[in-house]
Amino acid sequence: MADLGFVAWPPGPLRTERLVLRESETRDRSAVIELFGSPEVSTHLGGPRPRDALERAVPDVPGRRPGYFVVDLDGTTIGIVTFDRRDAERPGHIRPDGGEAELGYMFLPQAWGFGYATEACAAGLRWFAGALPGEPVVLCTQIANGASVRVAAKLGFTEAERFEEFGDEQWFGVWSSGAR
Repeated sequence: MADLGFVAWPPGPLRTERLVLRESETRDRSAVIELFGSPEVSTHLGGPRPRDALERAVPDVPGRRPGYFVVDLDGTTIGIVTFDRRDAERPGHIRPDGGEAELGYMFLPQAWGFGYATEACAAGLRWFAGALPGEPVVLCTQIANGASVRVAAKLGFTEAERFEEFGDEQWFGVWSSGAR
């Protein structure tokens, strides 16, 4: 199984009609702190983290690693799209040994409702399909997060199972580049 560390990184910026997905820079730090500290953003992610803890924990250049894209709208950071390996100890897998590529995303509340998450994630999935051809991607979100479940459906994720984790029912879906 390919590790995301083996992909050519960073790729050139990924451009969509309205957005740019790019590698993180120093100027993104405040937006990343805002994302993880926002009560609205973290409603279905275990709640906000204290700002003082984030100020200490978030590095000068947040998320500088393969699979971590900052989403930029007209020069302003509005969110992140990430690809990570799903921990084998967590529920929800399509392989017996786990470690599937998992899509994650977070957007600031002022960017909600404009289709940016779908647009940015679709660009990320196109990049992923080119970088690791034929490898499926999984996505997990709380059932209560209806907007996220709708984004997953728009992206072409197919529900594989539901299970309880973190005290809530989770929706677990799978995407394959061959299915689109």
